[in-house]
Amino acid sequence: MKTARPPHPTTDSAEAGETAFSVFRRRSFLVFGYALTPPMLVFGLALGLCLTPWGSPPLALALGLVVALVFGNPWPVQSRKYTSKLLQWSVVGLGFGMNAHQALQAGRTGLLFTVASIVGTLGLGFLVGRWLKIDRKTSHLISCGTAICGGSAIAAVGPVLRAEESQMSVALGTVFILNSVALFLFPALGHGLHLSQSQFGLWCAIAIHDTSSVVGAASHYGPEALQIATTVKLARALWIIPVSLGTAFFFKMPGAKVKLPYFILGFVAAMLLNTYVPALHALAPLAVYLAKIGLTLTLFLIGAGLSAQVLRSVGVRPFVQGILLWLIISTVSLWVILHTVA
Repeated sequence: MKTARPPHPTTDSAEAGETAFSVFRRRSFLVFGYALTPPMLVFGLALGLCLTPWGSPPLALALGLVVALVFGNPWPVQSRKYTSKLLQWSVVGLGFGMNAHQALQAGRTGLLFTVASIVGTLGLGFLVGRWLKIDRKTSHLISCGTAICGGSAIAAVGPVLRAEESQMSVALGTVFILNSVALFLFPALGHGLHLSQSQFGLWCAIAIHDTSSVVGAASHYGPEALQIATTVKLARALWIIPVSLGTAFFFKMPGAKVKLPYFILGFVAAMLLNTYVPALHALAPLAVYLAKIGLTLTLFLIGAGLSAQVLRSVGVRPFVQGILLWLIISTVSLWVILHTVA
C-alpha cells in the first residue's frame, strides 16, 4: 500500500498560517449587539486612538498604513467618500485661526515661488515623462499633482483630461506614497537644517504634494509655519483652474468641465470673519481645535486607503517620474528659500 507523502513543513505551515489569519479576519465578534470582524475592530480602535491627546498627523497616517497593509480597510468606499469632505471642512476651520493681514503678506511672499515652481514642474514633468516613455495623460496627472496640490489637482484635472481609471490610480498612488514619506521626512529635515518658521512653512507648501500633509507637517513644526504653509498652499490650489483650462486646450478636449475648489472660498471667509468680527474670537479656538482633529482623521483615512493593491498598481516608471520631480522641486525650492527668506 502506497503511503501518502508527509507535508513539507515549511510550505504547508506557511499556507496554514496564511489560511488561519484569513479565517481569523473573517470571524465575527458580537460587540454591543453588532457583529464586527477583526479588521473593523482594529480600524475603530486606531481611529479612536487618533482622537486622543496622543493623536498626531504622523501617527494617524502610520496607523492608517498599518490597518490597510496588515488587516485591510473594511470600509474603502466610505473612506474615499469622507476623506475629501473632511479635509475641506478642516481647512475651512483652520481659517478661524488666521489673520487676514498676515496671510496676505504670506501670500505675496509665496506668489513668485508659486508661479515659478508650477510652471517649472509642469515643463519638467513633460520632459521626464517623454524620457521615461510614460503615456501622456498619466505623466501629466503626476506633474499636476506634484506642481499644485496632490490628489486634489489630479481629481480636478483627470475628468478634464478624460483620463482612464487606471491612469488616475497610478497618478494618485504615486503622489500619495511620496506624500506619506514627506509628512515624516520634512519636519526632521527642517529641524536638522535649522529652518525658521517662515522658511519651513514656505518650503513645505511648495514641495509637499497634498494640502493634508502640508498642514500636518507645518502644524508639527510651529504655528507661524502652519499659517504660512496653509495660506501659500491654498493659493497654489487656485491654480487648478488655469491648469485645467490649459490642459483642455493643449490636449484638445473641447467641452471639458473645470471643477472649482470652492472650499478655498470657505477658508478665506473664515479668515476674514476671524480678523474683522471680534465677537467670534471666543469660538475661534474651538473651531481650530476641531479642524486639527479633522485633519488628523483625514490623514488616517488617507493611510488606510494605501492598500497593497494601490502600491502594486503604481509601476516603476511613473514612480520614478514622481520621485525625480519631487526631489528636484524640493531641492531647488529649498536652495532658493535659504538664500532669499529669513
